[in-house]
Parts: sequence; C-alpha cells; structure tokens
Amino acid sequence: MIKPTLGSHRTAIASTALLVLLALVVLYAPRFTYPAAKPKPAPPPHTVLPLVQVWLSTADRRLKLQQQPDVAMTPRGKSSADIVIDPQKRFQTMAGFGAAMTDSSAWLIQNKLNFLQRRALLHEIYGAPPGNLGFNMMRLTVGASDFSLKPYTLDDVAFGQADPQLQHFNVTPTLHDVIPTVREILSINPGLQIIASPWSAPAWMKTSQNLIGGELLPQYESAYADYLVKYLDAYLGYGIPIFAITLQNEPGFVPITYPGMEVPEATRARIIAQYLGPKLASRNPKTQILEWDHNWNQPEQPLAMLADPDASRYIAGVAWHCYEGSQYAQGRVHRAFPQKDTYITECSGGDWESALNGELLWFTRELLVTGTRQWARGVIYWNLALDEQHGPHFGGCALCKGVVTIDSRTGTVSRNDEYYAFAHFSKFVLPGAVRVESTMTDDKGLANVAFQNASDGSIVLVMVNSNVKAFPVSVVQGDTRFEYTMPPESVATFVWNTGQAEAWRQRVLEWLNKIR
Repeated sequence: MIKPTLGSHRTAIASTALLVLLALVVLYAPRFTYPAAKPKPAPPPHTVLPLVQVWLSTADRRLKLQQQPDVAMTPRGKSSADIVIDPQKRFQTMAGFGAAMTDSSAWLIQNKLNFLQRRALLHEIYGAPPGNLGFNMMRLTVGASDFSLKPYTLDDVAFGQADPQLQHFNVTPTLHDVIPTVREILSINPGLQIIASPWSAPAWMKTSQNLIGGELLPQYESAYADYLVKYLDAYLGYGIPIFAITLQNEPGFVPITYPGMEVPEATRARIIAQYLGPKLASRNPKTQILEWDHNWNQPEQPLAMLADPDASRYIAGVAWHCYEGSQYAQGRVHRAFPQKDTYITECSGGDWESALNGELLWFTRELLVTGTRQWARGVIYWNLALDEQHGPHFGGCALCKGVVTIDSRTGTVSRNDEYYAFAHFSKFVLPGAVRVESTMTDDKGLANVAFQNASDGSIVLVMVNSNVKAFPVSVVQGDTRFEYTMPPESVATFVWNTGQAEAWRQRVLEWLNKIR
C-alpha cells in the first residue's frame, strides 16, 4: 500500500476547493446580469399610411367607373401641391342625387320591363352603395309634363265647368305607373327625398282655359294652393311623403306644345304668403316650399321673392335648372340669403350636336362639380329613363336622354354618360356628407370638389380633367399627400379614410419621440 505524500494532499484539497467554487458559481450565477443593449427604434411606420381608392371614367367610354389600383399616400413634405383639402372648412350638408320619375319613365319601367328586369334596375339605381348607384332624390310632376303620354291634371272637368271645391280631384292617372314605381323604390330606399313640381293648374283655373299657355286666374289662387295640398295628402295616403314642392315648373316660360303656365313673381309671392305657406306650416310630416324652379339666367326673380318677408318666411330654398345662365347665380343668391337651401331640380342631356363627343365631362364638371361648389345640396337629373326614340313624350324635347335608355322591344337597359357622371358622386358622397374646402384648379383645365362623409369621416374628391393630355396632379390633406396622373378627358373619384391618416400621424410622432 502506497502512503499519500504531502503533495498529493495539497492537490486533493485544491481540487475540492475548485469543485466547491464551481458549485457556488453555478448556484449564484442568476444573481449576476449584464446590462441589456438599448433597442434601436423601429423605422417610421410607412406601412400604415392610408391608401387612396380610385374609380375612373374616360370620355371615350373606354373606362366606365372602373376601380383602379389603390394609390399609396406619403408624408406631406414641404413641396407644394395642386389641391389642398381642408376638412375644417365646411360648407353645405348634402341631401343627395337623383333623377325625375316622369310619367314616361314610370310607364317604361312598368310596361317595357318584366318583373325581374324591373327589380334589377330599381335596385341598381336606388340600392345602397357601393354595390348600387345610391340615388336618394327624385322629382315628380304634379299632373302631366312634356314627358307624359297625354296631357292631364288631377282635377280635369268638362270645358266651361269649374270645380273650386276640388270635388273631382283624383290621382287616377298616376295609379298604374307612377305610384307603384315610387312605392317599390321606397321599399328599396325608405330615405328617398321627393320634390314635386306642377306644370300647369287645371284648365278651368287659367286665363287660357287650356293646359297649354295662360296664367292663373286671381280668383283661383287659394284653390290652386288647395290643389297642391290635396296632391300631398293623396300621395301620403299611398305611403309616398313629399319632401318639398315648388309652385310651378319654369314659371317664366310658356311652352306651346305641352302643359305650362306663366306665374309672375308677384303672383308667386302672394300665393305662398297668403295661401300655400300657411296651409303647409303646421303639417306633419312637413313639406318644404322651394322657390323659382327655373334657369340660372334670372337670379333677380328668387332674390326678389326671398326679399319679400311675407313670402320668404315660408320658403326653405331655391330650385334651379341648367339650361340658361351660369351656375354662379346659385352662389349669388346664397350669399344674399345664406340661410336658404339650394337645389338643382332639372337638367337634361340629349342627342344634340354639342353632345356628339359625349356628355360625361360636361355633366360632371358643370352640373355636379360646379353646381355643388355653388352650394347645391342636391342635384336631380331630368328623366330617369327614356326609350330608344327619346320618349315617349307629349311635345317638348325631342332629343332628350334619360340616365338610362330602355329598349322598348327587348327591355335591355343601356347606361348613358349621365349615369356615370352621377355615379361618381352618388356612390361615394353619402347623405349627410359635408362639402369641404379644396383648392380651385379650373385654370389648369382641372375641376374638383371635395366632401367628408359623416358616417366614417372618409374624404371623397371628385376630379375632372378636361385637357386632351394626361395631367399629373398632387393632392394634400393634413400631413399626407398623394400623386396621380389623370388620363386625358377623364373623371376620377378618390376616397380615403382620414382616421387612417390620423393613426399614421400618431405612429410617426411616437417614433420621433423615441429617437430623440
């Protein structure tokens, strides 16, 4: 047996000590930590910038309200922009867009479309966007217009007779076509707002004793007001509320081929102040009275009416037509009486010489963009639907077009330029939207108008490039901007959500704070 030496004892003790030390290190190692490296801030959050949706139409009809690839927004930067949008500067609240359900339109819809065709068309026109057109305004005629199959009023009696008590009043002429069509539309869009306009008083109330020409006899002014109130009551009885009524369609024009009647300003003021206004004042639901219902070229007429305190107290706003004068008449009247509303209640396209190259640009630029810039809360086209022969009609316009054309032989529906012009607004600018400030660009051949929807805060910008060349345009809103090249002679609707832009701005501010 070999005895251990002193050296071997020292080695054993050292080994034991080393093992104990290692054990202690392992045991207490978690108590010791190294300082963590400071994380680098994430790059700025470009990925959450809002995207701009784009829908495009071209005058050559190559594109018809076709959605384009989304456009990415970028930080605003310091460079200038063609269009600056300021949602803090707000103007009129929008009521909507639509077309007239004339007797001709209703007759075609009821008699030239089968059940499935009719249902599909009415849902397409009046159904909710974005899948449908979203029309939510309509004009009706009180009695016949030039777009009726025959002349009539709602209280016709034999020649030489009179009916001051309106005992013969009835809406029978509209029971088969107009009323059922409007009721079906209301089932699709219960929020439909209807403006009604008479073309003529019954013949026995007039100097001409005829539906064509003449003026209202003074002794029947009260009866005429009662006639209009009866119309409102009759339609309400069929579940059709009338939002607003005018005293007379185009009171300064006397047509010679279809019903019409001259109603001078003094007569209108007297009827509204003494008869129609008081009769409607206490009604529920309330029906508004709109003045004028005629062209832009005579703003002095509504200005005089609104300056008459007795009549003006009952007048809610002014209705305009597009056939003569300038849209800026609307602005002139609005500035004089800013508490009164503005509506465009009639404008028609047609197959006339000036429309040989199409009407998309004119209707979008002149009627819808400039019309709403000049305070229109609603814009209503004339006939919703006509046939391939521009009818049926009784006198009047021989070349007018509807928003759509219904083939009287097959029921095939064609969508006209006016359809797409209105669609660029009605599918995106929702009722309750507010027009907001946007830079005027007319001097560049570029028209635009902007809105903010009340439901989600989204911004809608409609732009028209009238130039024959492409036009690159820059748009700024808040801290963001985007660039887009408008094709030659085109219309575009841009939609983006300001909430996304604000979220992006907050993320950028947080990032900047981290790197300071």
